[in-house]
Amino acid sequence: MIYSEHSTFHSPTPTKVNDPRPELSFVIPALNEVDNIAQTLDDVSAEAKRLNKSFEIVVVDDGSSDGTYERVTELSDLYPIVALRLSRNFGKEQAMFAGLSRSCGRAVVILDADLQEPISTLEDMLERYDSGYEVVYAVRAHRNDENGFKRFLTAGFYRLLTWGSECPIPPDARDYRIMDRRVVDALLSLPERNKFMKGLFSWVGFRSCAVPIELRPRQSGDSKFGLHKLFKLALTGLTAFTDWPLRIWTVVGFAMAGLSMLLSFWIILKTLIWGVDVPGFATITTAIFFLGGLQLMSIGVIGEYLSRVFSEVKQRPGFIIAEEHGSGAD
Repeated sequence: MIYSEHSTFHSPTPTKVNDPRPELSFVIPALNEVDNIAQTLDDVSAEAKRLNKSFEIVVVDDGSSDGTYERVTELSDLYPIVALRLSRNFGKEQAMFAGLSRSCGRAVVILDADLQEPISTLEDMLERYDSGYEVVYAVRAHRNDENGFKRFLTAGFYRLLTWGSECPIPPDARDYRIMDRRVVDALLSLPERNKFMKGLFSWVGFRSCAVPIELRPRQSGDSKFGLHKLFKLALTGLTAFTDWPLRIWTVVGFAMAGLSMLLSFWIILKTLIWGVDVPGFATITTAIFFLGGLQLMSIGVIGEYLSRVFSEVKQRPGFIIAEEHGSGAD
């Protein structure tokens, strides 16, 4: 059976005394994590039991080619698992959304399959959640494990993203977070296809709290987010949550028009005083290439926004669930 992202929407329901839903739903997107997933499931299950929480684990296989889904289904007898296999690789943002749409817990925890975020920090985050915060999210305590070039690009991206944005997006925020069911239902109600989850987490609002964490090194495998994927994600975030790249070309246009008028007055004045001289070829050529470059850049920016509009108008689902295994919590 095939499901789309809108086929499993959970409408908000008030919490009852004998609520059969698990207290926590763990949503774990996974891509080629066959070497890590067993340890991840064991650590998550052990921590939930230590905290005396009823739980389910929703694992979303985002088009893995190494047998991750098969490994998860093999472990379904040991843990309360719901395993989802997407029909292809739709990206981590869509995989998270697929997991959220299938989760049914009173609160939802999003985790990476490599468990670089220590699961031991869950207790502290749950304490913040129980104190009244509806969203408790992890932020990197530092970026000392990254090279200077990547730190520079990351800092620049967040500055560009927050410049003129209608909702502030916390720098260095991780996907690792606890969200109340009301927050999850608000996210599931958003119809857009081009998803930038960090922006959507901030856009829905609710009372939020940040918890600094120290990331651990991966036990095996490599990060699935290379520079190319990070650039695509950054472009999605910029076009989805700020319109200053469009507005800036209006400013550039007025500035260039003003400079052109000043230059025209100067040429007229110089001609009246000193007579006509032969204009320089280099000046004309430079001006043509400069203005042509500006025009192509502005068309490119408009094209990026237009491509997002085109994608939304087609109304294709953000993901397709090809296979589902397990029923989660009893």
